[in-house]
Amino acid sequence: MAEMSIKKRPKNLDLTTIRLPLPGKVSILHRVSGAGLFLCLPVLLWLFGASLGSPESFANFKSIAGMLPVKVILAGLLWAFVHHFCAGIRFLLLDLHIGIEKEAARKSAGVVLAVSIPLTLVLWGMLL
Repeated sequence: MAEMSIKKRPKNLDLTTIRLPLPGKVSILHRVSGAGLFLCLPVLLWLFGASLGSPESFANFKSIAGMLPVKVILAGLLWAFVHHFCAGIRFLLLDLHIGIEKEAARKSAGVVLAVSIPLTLVLWGMLL
């Protein structure tokens, strides 16, 4: 028993070579989207306040929101919200021990991506 040696496991610290499974990618995107939404919350609140203040501030808001870089940022934030919402429902189901098997977890991660992207496009179309 004393002769048993502890196996030294290889360490791969090169993050560019690690291949995450789809559930891992969805989990990281969930965290990134949550952090992005949290960090952009002051800007979103400012834009919301600017759109409601007065007719002049609404016109200012429309001119700002009409610029292409702002549209891209707002579309990204909309996707972040939708993805975070869909992945959050998935994680709530996992916390209830629903779909924790390997294949079910893979399928639910695929469903999160398959639902969040088209739903973002639909909501973006409704907002325009």
